[in-house]
Amino acid sequence: MSELQPAYRQPELADLVEHDRVHRSIYTDPEIFELEMARIWGKTWIYVGHESQVAKPGDYYTTTLASQPVIMTRDHEGQLHVLFNRCAHKGAQLVGDDCGNLKEFRCCYHAWRFAMDGRCVSIPLEEGYADAGLTKDDPAASVRKVPRVGSYKGFVFASLSEEGPDLEAWLGGVASSIDNMVDRAPDGELEVVPGVMRYEHDSNWKFFVENLNDMMHPMIVHQSSSLTARVVAKRELGKDAPLPPALEIISPFTESYAFFDDMGLHAFDNGHGYSGGKNSIHAAYSDVEAYNEAMNQAYGEERVKEIFAVNRHNTVFYPSLTIKGAIQTIRVVKPVAVDKTIIESYTLRLRGAPDELLKRSILYCNLINSSANLVGPDDQEAYFRQQEGLKTQGDDWIPLSRDINSDEELEPGHYYAKGSSDLAFRNQLKAWKQYMLAED
Repeated sequence: MSELQPAYRQPELADLVEHDRVHRSIYTDPEIFELEMARIWGKTWIYVGHESQVAKPGDYYTTTLASQPVIMTRDHEGQLHVLFNRCAHKGAQLVGDDCGNLKEFRCCYHAWRFAMDGRCVSIPLEEGYADAGLTKDDPAASVRKVPRVGSYKGFVFASLSEEGPDLEAWLGGVASSIDNMVDRAPDGELEVVPGVMRYEHDSNWKFFVENLNDMMHPMIVHQSSSLTARVVAKRELGKDAPLPPALEIISPFTESYAFFDDMGLHAFDNGHGYSGGKNSIHAAYSDVEAYNEAMNQAYGEERVKEIFAVNRHNTVFYPSLTIKGAIQTIRVVKPVAVDKTIIESYTLRLRGAPDELLKRSILYCNLINSSANLVGPDDQEAYFRQQEGLKTQGDDWIPLSRDINSDEELEPGHYYAKGSSDLAFRNQLKAWKQYMLAED
């Protein structure tokens, strides 16, 4: 990993983010990107996957953690592990496919064998290592585990650092978004539906993460998709005709500034936050009676009212995960380069809910999160134009000053502002600065 050039060494690095503005170089400088991978993605909790993706003993699922290949596994005693995806011998990747089920790992190069927890099972011609003192029972012969792994209600995070706050403390106020998503399942459990929408953005990872709770862009960026759908629906449907499911999903993206202001923004420590609360673009979907009945049976009508009263838009678990509890979709952020990011989108099933709920979630994912849909490409174009525009020397600074003196502290570490505020950006970049300036 390369070091920053002298121009960006501390204290210069500390000057790149101010309270009301940010320097363009944090989105365009490859040296800063390398430092992000070490100090943010390499130090904090990063989303790995959901426990349902390794539900059975012997299951494995491959992904990356701060660009490093890892494997999430379930051993034959039912315990969860996150291992580096490399043989302890010559370093070959143990598995090259996305997921599967195995009795054990066997390296394709020299046939070293490992249990699903990474423990070495056998070394061919082990006696050849006698003079070196290496045996299969030596810890050096086993697959290395990621230093820290934590799971919160099935959502698995890991950290490459041995130090730092525990997962629940780090999640803080946004843990309640996971709570609400799980509570929406009549059986109290979620499972990831097989398959992923994976697409590449030619832009910095922070543009995507910031855009999730940017309430000033939807009514502008999505005119060609959402507004067109609203106009066509008004023309083609009767005045009191119910909206088809696709239009229920697309139409709210071009609601008014007042609508998004009313949704509001909530910001927490570590860069986390969410938009919405009692109202969001998901709040007016048609009822599914069979689902309501299943929920009432599971929780009782009063508790169901409390669960459904939570209507959040996007919850950001900074820097790697965003979830939509009301529509059961998540998106995972994977930085590749300073101007390249992979986004993975997954749909979750509410166990005990009728299939109609799952079909709506899949429809949402297809319409909004796919790179070949009606809404997502609007945002991707904006990200790309930001990436290209910030290469210019027109101005080195980007303002973060909208409603800068209007943030309301609801409780220690929990701030609120109306939807059009820049609070979400200021909060994320405050965390960015804290991570980047932390001592190694």
